Amino acid sequence: MEQANKPEFVNKVAEIELVYKSAVKASERPKISSSKTAYELFLKYWDENKLEFVEEFKVILLNRSNKVLGICSLTTGGVAGTIADPKLVFTTALKANASYVMIAHNHPSGNLKPSKADEELTLKIREAGKFLDLFLLDHLIITAEGYYSFADEGLI
Repeated sequence: MEQANKPEFVNKVAEIELVYKSAVKASERPKISSSKTAYELFLKYWDENKLEFVEEFKVILLNRSNKVLGICSLTTGGVAGTIADPKLVFTTALKANASYVMIAHNHPSGNLKPSKADEELTLKIREAGKFLDLFLLDHLIITAEGYYSFADEGLI
């Protein structure tokens, strides 16, 4: 009888469920210990056919022990850029209950020099993460022949 008295809008609300599932045992997760190991992991999950073709943006999610919770491809763009939305970085990281993130994007041109936009995005994500206790460990620019690490260059 009480059901009939509920307003109609109560039945028109989306239910949101947060779930993180991993098929990898905690003891088997790789540990990121340097920009080089991050580069190697990113490269393993990069489509080699797109590395020198279009720009992509990915994130590695890490727990407190720097063990990999997962890797996620966030965006694919064109030859000269891709839109890297910080909201997507943090949505993904929060869903996996990550403590740290490492981000990367490729430069199809092969140029490892960061652009002004790359530097601004890095700073924006680093600063936003501080409020969430979700810290940016590094931002890599990836090419087929090597990488640039913002952390190694003292920019994070």
